[in-house]
Amino acid sequence: MNDLTLGLAIAGGIVLAAVVAHGAWQARRAGPRRALAQAATLPAAQLEPVLDAPAPPDTATPPQPRRDPPRLDALIDAIATLEPEAPLAGDVVLAHLPATRRVGSKPWLIEGRNASTGEWESPAPGASYAALQAGVQMANRTGALNEIEYSEFVQRVQGLADDLGVLAQMPDMLDVVARARELDAFAGAHDAQLALLLRANSVAWSVGYVQQAAGRLGFVAGSVPGRLAWPAAQEGAPAVMVLSYDARAALADESELAAVRELTLSLDVAQTDAALRPFDAWREQSQALAGEIDATLTDDRGQPLTDAGFATIAAELERLYAELAERDLAAGSEAARRLFS
Repeated sequence: MNDLTLGLAIAGGIVLAAVVAHGAWQARRAGPRRALAQAATLPAAQLEPVLDAPAPPDTATPPQPRRDPPRLDALIDAIATLEPEAPLAGDVVLAHLPATRRVGSKPWLIEGRNASTGEWESPAPGASYAALQAGVQMANRTGALNEIEYSEFVQRVQGLADDLGVLAQMPDMLDVVARARELDAFAGAHDAQLALLLRANSVAWSVGYVQQAAGRLGFVAGSVPGRLAWPAAQEGAPAVMVLSYDARAALADESELAAVRELTLSLDVAQTDAALRPFDAWREQSQALAGEIDATLTDDRGQPLTDAGFATIAAELERLYAELAERDLAAGSEAARRLFS
């Protein structure tokens, strides 16, 4: 599926435009602004503070509840069923699960219907299961599930069924592939990843200066050099937004001498619940950071982003949110996070 590009107009009334840009850096004769000597750079941290927190996460604060494991969903998964004659022990199921849970570029999951509770869950030791089901995701950002990937999924499930001595019922391949293509087409028309640039107005910044300013606004260091994240409230959930700059500056032997003149602040729309107002946070954080570091907000063509421009984008996002919800793929839902990944 193709990402949307951010702009201030709609193509065909469906595709949301997005400002797409990537960070760049260059050295300046006048050295970059540096962080205060007494301030440390941001430590790597779990992405856990609440969405509207203005400060970095407090390590003394109890962690937020973790997200539940992904569950199979007929909206985005092709599901095969395995019906044993008698309940299967969870330990037996786990012992026969394949080592990998991917076929090509698509993940697949196994669930069991707990014989005691009747609930579907990931197989666990000590439990017993009256039925099993396996599902392969029909689309993600790499595209639609194809015939080769589906055939590999069938082979994996059939191998598991043979090992457990049960009969497997598979959905028809032609139907699955057709559904996958339709889902991919929908996702491609509703995939919005917004990004804007913060460009230095005068003196360039050092890496430490960027980290220090971003840290005051609640950003934490990510696992990838050159990226800072504004975390989600729920442990294990994707970051609400990402601030990035050229990784070469972050990896430089003397990073305080490496000049950074441009930052990118991006928001993956489908990954966060619209009720948490991530777009407002994206706009407000970008404006606050621009004030902190003396930067201008622009699109990829260098045109300043105004309040009117943000308002236009916000209106189009409301339409996008409504269309996702109508398809039962509301932004921030588990199905949407899996589909747009």
